[in-house]
Amino acid sequence: MGIAKLLGVFLVMEMTSGFRSGADGLSMGYYITSCPMAEFIVRNSVTRALQADPTLAAGLIRMHFHDCFIEGCDASILLDSTKGNTAEKDSPANLSLRGYEVIDAAKEELEKQCPGVVSCADIVAMASTYAVFEAGGPVYDYDIPKGRKDGRRSKIEDTRNLPPPTLNASELIKMFGQRGFTAQEMVALSGAHTLGVARCSSFKNRLSDAVDPNLDSGFAKQLTKTCSAGDNTEQPFDATRNRFDNLYFNALQRNTGLLSSDQTLFASARTRNIVNGYAFNQAMFFLDFQQAMVKMSTLDVKEGSEGEVRQNCRKIN
Repeated sequence: MGIAKLLGVFLVMEMTSGFRSGADGLSMGYYITSCPMAEFIVRNSVTRALQADPTLAAGLIRMHFHDCFIEGCDASILLDSTKGNTAEKDSPANLSLRGYEVIDAAKEELEKQCPGVVSCADIVAMASTYAVFEAGGPVYDYDIPKGRKDGRRSKIEDTRNLPPPTLNASELIKMFGQRGFTAQEMVALSGAHTLGVARCSSFKNRLSDAVDPNLDSGFAKQLTKTCSAGDNTEQPFDATRNRFDNLYFNALQRNTGLLSSDQTLFASARTRNIVNGYAFNQAMFFLDFQQAMVKMSTLDVKEGSEGEVRQNCRKIN
């Protein structure tokens, strides 16, 4: 399909889905006149990046979550630290984040085409949706409303609001509930762990003398061997680390969930049936994941004078 035809497809999609979202200033067709190529450019950047390195899909989705869960979806995760301020990205919880160069590439091209129009926050949100699709997610990639502004605050102390990998199901339900999510939405979002890896430092607590009773003994031996190489050694969440599917939930059923915060979803009676449903029905997981991601993309967005459109995603204007 030629570029002109592709652009036509995107324009039709924008015009036919130009409804407004729950956040007052967001809409599907936000850039239809000011930067009609915006989605095409971001998608192109993501596609090129994932063709070169499929592991970046997990990084882009995780970046979006870590951005939205702190100060809202405002690209605060992209800001570099300065002499007087340590930014979110330099928190221990964020040091393993990847994909910044993908966002930079999209922003550079957008600034050539429509300078000062497309926010970094929108780029991060759009990139996460395209990453899901490119990794084998739903046949029809889901759309999200646009119009977020970029925030001006990014502080390391705010990352204490990120859920640590040691939380149990009740704690996760409470933490996500404070952000407006149901238990079902929390489990669906956890399914993003169908992509990517975790470092041993995130789950070695389960391999101590008192081995986690919810951890399969054979898997525990495998992890112990893996982690003998050091805390930074990586272990995939499931058998298809670069493919978006429902195998993560199948792993939980076998007690081979990697993090405590993964396996607790099956161990707890409050969430076990949700896990079983997604393990049995991938289409249901895909649908619920899409809806939860769209909801997350509207968390505490900055609009109007509350934010700005950065010229460089790594620093405020």
